[in-house]
Amino acid sequence: MAIGALAPDVGLAIGWIAEIFLRLVRLLVAPLLFGVLVPAIATAGQLRDVGRLGWRAILVFEIATTVALVVGWIVVSILQPGVGLALGSSAPAPTTPMRLQDVVINAVPASALDALARGDVLQIVVLCLLVGVSALAVGEPARPLVSLAESVAAITYRCVHYVMWLAPAAVCAALASTIAANGSRTLQGLGRFLIAAWTAELIVIILLGAAVAVSGAPLRRFVSAIREPFLIGFATSSSAAALPQVLAGLRDFGVSPRVLGFVTPLSLTLQMNGAVAYLAVAVLFAAQASNTTMALSTQILLFLTLKLTSKGATGIPRATVVLLAAALDQFGLPAAAVTVLLGVDALVDPIRTAANVTSHCAAPVLVGRWIGERYRPASDAGWQATHDSPKGTT
Repeated sequence: MAIGALAPDVGLAIGWIAEIFLRLVRLLVAPLLFGVLVPAIATAGQLRDVGRLGWRAILVFEIATTVALVVGWIVVSILQPGVGLALGSSAPAPTTPMRLQDVVINAVPASALDALARGDVLQIVVLCLLVGVSALAVGEPARPLVSLAESVAAITYRCVHYVMWLAPAAVCAALASTIAANGSRTLQGLGRFLIAAWTAELIVIILLGAAVAVSGAPLRRFVSAIREPFLIGFATSSSAAALPQVLAGLRDFGVSPRVLGFVTPLSLTLQMNGAVAYLAVAVLFAAQASNTTMALSTQILLFLTLKLTSKGATGIPRATVVLLAAALDQFGLPAAAVTVLLGVDALVDPIRTAANVTSHCAAPVLVGRWIGERYRPASDAGWQATHDSPKGTT
């Protein structure tokens, strides 16, 4: 910030460092999506065995992530954090709106290699869905391909780790060049972005608590049960670090082992409400900062893309950076927003992770209530969860 304000010529001159970082991030998009989506779909065979528990869990996940995206969209639309900036655009905006059939046709890849080489997010997602579903249907013979995808994911995790070594220099260069070009408007825009991101995440957390209360589960006991994993997630910015406390807290709350053992790990993969809310805020911030008008149909397509690409990226360090870069490229928005927002990511990451952890805690409770589990208030003497069973046992 000081370089951009006090030595703008230097700030503009070092912008190429941020460009190198962005190219490396874009390089990882295709292997990331392939390595994450294919195993996530191909190893979901247990859904066929679990039956009603499986499809209800998926429905809860998708409703929750949709609400998180809508919350992010509403907050950005009201607060307008990107208005007044001039980040430019990485691709020319279409002069005419695309028809639905054009979107569907363009989402289907004509060549797998071409889609992967160009980094076309929608086509890669469609390709991974087709391969994953086919691998699920084939079963054991497809295991080598699934193992290959898992190996690609593991290598991608390490590549992201190495690329992030360049992040401090890239963030410095991006902020310096942006401030040199836009002055104090950049700092004001980042301040508004922080307010918008925190507001969206807090609303998501509140809505998850409200859903638990509406389901009939005791809200005070739920808050007490998730307090420790919530604080661990907030302090470490890691959903995985909070997983043992999530399982212990929900077990003490009364969630049955069947629901807990199935829904919680699945939620960790398929439900990242904090991340998708952040991605909605970040992408629309980039659209406002580049003065790009997005039609409602384009925004809906954007949200569907974010919902799909966010699946399974829990274990990837700085996964939101790669996903954000992919979304910006796909919709012709300024890639410079990635490094600019990365400069304040450390201030957003704690509440974003806390929202993710809250969603991982709420999902098993909501699914359990849906299948008939009852969680008595702590004031009831000798309380315990009761579960439906053929003999009515508890």
